[in-house]
Amino acid sequence: MSTELLQNAVSRVLGALAGPDATLRDGQGEALETLSQPGSRVLVVQATGWGKSAVYWIATTMMRDRGDGPTLVVSPLLSLMRDQVQAAERAGLVAATLNSSNIDDWSRIEADLAADRLDVLLVSPERLANPGFGARVLDALTGRLGMVVVDEAHAVSDWGHDFRPDYRRVVDVLGRLNPQTPVLATTATANARVVEDVAAQLGSDTLVLRGPLARSSLTLAVAAQMDPLARFAWVADHLPTLPGSGIIYTLTAADAQRLAEVLRTKYSGDPSLQVAAYTGQLDGAERERLEDALRRNELKALVATSALGMGYDKPDLGFVVHVGAPPSPVSYYQQVGRAGRAIDHALVTLLPSASDEAVWEYFATATIPKPKEVERILELLGQTVSPLSVVALEAESGVRRTRVELLLKQLAVDDIVVRTTDGWSSTGKDWSYDQKHYDSVLATRRREAEIMRRYVRGQGCLMQLLQESLDDPSAAPCGRCSVCIGGLPKGLAAEANSETMRGVRRVLRTERHVLEPRKMWPGGAYGTRGKIPVAQAADPGRVLVHADAPEWADSLAGCLQTGAAADPELLEHAVHTLSDWSKQWADRPTCMIAVAPGGMPELAGSVAEHLANAGRLPHAVWATDRVPTDLPSADEAAVLRDRLGAGPDANVDGHTVLLVIDRTSSGWAATVAAAALRERGAARVLPLVIHRSLG
Repeated sequence: MSTELLQNAVSRVLGALAGPDATLRDGQGEALETLSQPGSRVLVVQATGWGKSAVYWIATTMMRDRGDGPTLVVSPLLSLMRDQVQAAERAGLVAATLNSSNIDDWSRIEADLAADRLDVLLVSPERLANPGFGARVLDALTGRLGMVVVDEAHAVSDWGHDFRPDYRRVVDVLGRLNPQTPVLATTATANARVVEDVAAQLGSDTLVLRGPLARSSLTLAVAAQMDPLARFAWVADHLPTLPGSGIIYTLTAADAQRLAEVLRTKYSGDPSLQVAAYTGQLDGAERERLEDALRRNELKALVATSALGMGYDKPDLGFVVHVGAPPSPVSYYQQVGRAGRAIDHALVTLLPSASDEAVWEYFATATIPKPKEVERILELLGQTVSPLSVVALEAESGVRRTRVELLLKQLAVDDIVVRTTDGWSSTGKDWSYDQKHYDSVLATRRREAEIMRRYVRGQGCLMQLLQESLDDPSAAPCGRCSVCIGGLPKGLAAEANSETMRGVRRVLRTERHVLEPRKMWPGGAYGTRGKIPVAQAADPGRVLVHADAPEWADSLAGCLQTGAAADPELLEHAVHTLSDWSKQWADRPTCMIAVAPGGMPELAGSVAEHLANAGRLPHAVWATDRVPTDLPSADEAAVLRDRLGAGPDANVDGHTVLLVIDRTSSGWAATVAAAALRERGAARVLPLVIHRSLG
């Protein structure tokens, strides 16, 4: 490629993105020179804000100027793709994305692509695995692409298992392309092992450009450990004084919703301190609306999960607060990188708690396949020549749908199953559980968790620790973090205000949790599988205390440890919950039954008795032994059925039964008990779970 073409592209794109005086940074020119050569492979590992996207927009511009085809960008998140489309358009390129939120536009976009009216097409890694996309789009692009960009390329490595299984398909896709097509891979979060692995997968001649990962605009701080209520109160107290607008990260979607409600309640009258919850449960349109609202400073903060992470671009984001430490320094570095991209100073604060480690352990094991589940799915696929849908596999296997989807993706990467437009089929290839690989995955995650423990304890400069965890050779003390300066930055309190904590508790205690009834029998040890008949089903129920709910920690602790009766506050909460719930009832309860598969009959009985007395209803305790909580799903349902087989010592024929359950994690207690009551003539069953645990 001529120097003139490159210089013209640099001038046009940099001028549009960063102003007329902008110049290339160290490494950008070398990347562009290499990408101008046919078949080149470049891996760029640079800090957020360095300008990785500018490299592929400049490269695309110079390739289009010389008559090459469009650029295909593989990008992980909808928020990131939207930002990239806007950035490409600012650079003077015509860009579009095919994703689940714009299905109505696919035909037009694919027509533009076929007619060479698009400069850039952005897709998710999952789109690469879609057979329809492969036939319609990828096959048509083979031989025509000017360049392929793999964003967040660390996920191509073993970390792909930890992030998105379909990212591991990227290398397969590259093999289908014209070998003369240049490939650019970019990431801000790769240690030496991952850099070596990704470079090897791209090709032996891959140019690796790695720069320092320190961010001089960030002031990192870690507060002392707090309990979950205190963390919410700390955020509520500090929100008005945090600089500019920002992101408050939580480890779970439930905490994002709960903290957002606390902040909305406290600052309902102040338009400058409005917040919203942002999680993966929102649809694409609502996510985009919230991202834009934060970008325009219409919100003080988004209270978000990691769904708002890589690539969200708000150059003047002034703060990031973590209510809970992410399980790895990689996740943490990605999220703190949202702040301070185009301003001199941004504040990043971590509020740790002893409860974080239980969440880390859940995340560490959640994506590891369970051999019995995989074997059951493969057995079902092997019994038919016709493809099976995820819904059918869920119904027949008893494995939850989200698990079925994850396992199928993992199996597809290894060519054990294949997805067609009609569903999933077995390829006939043998599968075996790779114990060594998954032991290695778990060991890696636990090493990363240990790094986060060191970060929380303040064992050395915080920025230096993050750099070292990513094998950055330039790691050195930053001189700005809470370790380097010997305490929290000015304006940050070490503890939460006790009165604010009481207010937080009051707000959280108004929360109501719905218990959605299970719709499928589990098969397996239970025997029966398929859809639960209407005549056996429970109505939607309610949960008094969900998971570790810190607002109920004191009330619940004694009950769970000793099986004691509910305290007055929990009984009052039960009455209020029932009062709210009654507005949705088709029929009011006419009797009350307590059951204790969690081994706490006194707890279940005390709540049932209190509610029965308040409503002047007959009540009874349905005796059962404690059911172990670590059983597979079908086994748990089978044990419950056997132990509840004798039925309650009460007449339920024709009654609407309020079923009080002491504790459950899976929901099978409500489902199996309701079926037993319906078989004995109950007209309806309304389950009320005192405590729904996480496991």
